[in-house]
Amino acid sequence: MSLFSHRARARLKPNASLPVSNWQGSASHTLGSKYRRAAIPPWLINTASLIIMGLLVLLSLSIGVADFSWSGILQSLLTQSANSDSSLLLVSRIPRTVAIILTGIAMAVAGMIIQVVLKNRFVEPSMVGATQSAALGLLVVSLLFPASALIVKMSVATIAAVFGMMLFMLLIHRIPPTDFLMVPLIGIVFGGIIEAVTTFIAYQTESLQMLSVWQFGDFSGVLAGRYELLWLTGALCVLAYIIADKLTIVGLGDNIALNLGISKRQVTWIGVGMVAMMSAVVVVTVGMIPFIGLVVPNIVSRLMGDKLRRSLPAVALLGASAVLLCDIIGRSIRYPFEVPVATVFGVVGTVLFLWLLLRAPSER
Repeated sequence: MSLFSHRARARLKPNASLPVSNWQGSASHTLGSKYRRAAIPPWLINTASLIIMGLLVLLSLSIGVADFSWSGILQSLLTQSANSDSSLLLVSRIPRTVAIILTGIAMAVAGMIIQVVLKNRFVEPSMVGATQSAALGLLVVSLLFPASALIVKMSVATIAAVFGMMLFMLLIHRIPPTDFLMVPLIGIVFGGIIEAVTTFIAYQTESLQMLSVWQFGDFSGVLAGRYELLWLTGALCVLAYIIADKLTIVGLGDNIALNLGISKRQVTWIGVGMVAMMSAVVVVTVGMIPFIGLVVPNIVSRLMGDKLRRSLPAVALLGASAVLLCDIIGRSIRYPFEVPVATVFGVVGTVLFLWLLLRAPSER
């Protein structure tokens, strides 16, 4: 039976004995019922996002330092023989674009999941210590076991991310639900401490250059054979869509989840594990990219409401488009040099994050 059956909907009616969860109302209008409804039809948002992403994909494939022409690709298809243009497209341009799309989708969906789990609209993986802990675990395993396989490094980074998120959740356990702005501030300080410890270890072991590769998200080194691990994040996003209804119910509050027979602890651990694995894979493959998981879910939530099964496709499409756009900007503003995506999105994300912080209290 669907989690949103007639019986479940009847139980979700406003009740004075059931406290309304804080995470839905903190970022926009306060909820008085189940969840906010979509301000714009979902099919219209998804169609527009898909068209925009398609245009950005074509633009991303066309921009680069190496000489490239679509006429050469057409000639290669007509003659059924490889040339420099087709080789460049298959070896560099397509892998880079696919890696950008998968990274944007993964970080946006991970941000949406962690916001539901913590019931706070102002957090994302880099604000709960996930990405910083993954980088710390990756540095430690690289120093102790430099010849270990990539899957081993990813596993250690995932375990470190889980422990970092658990420690953060213990830190915010005693914060009152009304102090929703304290959670991201504590997360920023917590992540800064972990990052400082990681930098100190790298400085003592002369590994700062290796650490800088993980701390700044950059796609310039992505080639065929160096990004395929990101497909794992795609599978995790599919899993997130499958359990979207359960995540939505957990986000509505502990009492509602209990009344509907949803195990809050089980869903929370599944969500934390998914966020940790997505963060670890992205850090291992391309490095940290902040603010995607904060900005994109908030924009989609304002347009489409808080029901995850309806909003997750839009979150994924907008996340991919946002990272594609920032990568195109980074490749264009100092051509033929590149500005890392993390730098470009960091500037944009900081401005939008401050806007969300300053605007939210007045809306409440």
